[in-house]
Amino acid sequence: MESTLNTELLAGMLKNKRGSKGLRAVAEEIGGVSFATLSRIEQGKVPDVDTFIKICKWLDVTADTFIISDSKRKTTSTKEQLVAHLRAERELSKDTINMLIKMIDMAYNTK
Repeated sequence: MESTLNTELLAGMLKNKRGSKGLRAVAEEIGGVSFATLSRIEQGKVPDVDTFIKICKWLDVTADTFIISDSKRKTTSTKEQLVAHLRAERELSKDTINMLIKMIDMAYNTK
């Protein structure tokens, strides 16, 4: 079974959380990642495993968020993307983010 990385989602979440911060500042914040590497990732390049794990920790999401396996061969669901983006959000409080996630769960579970 082969898996691929959803680089578009990774780049989008990195850009979203970075906001107006410079790449150098974010690279220092993440630790052990160069700003040039972050720039390449934002352009859709695939990071090495160590860098990928560091970025996932910084984004506060699991690596599975970005994995597309052949068995599923589908992109991450809209709900998962929304939750991942909210978890990467820096301007909202944790309480607000948690409440929004609960609302999203309720909306997707109502049928």
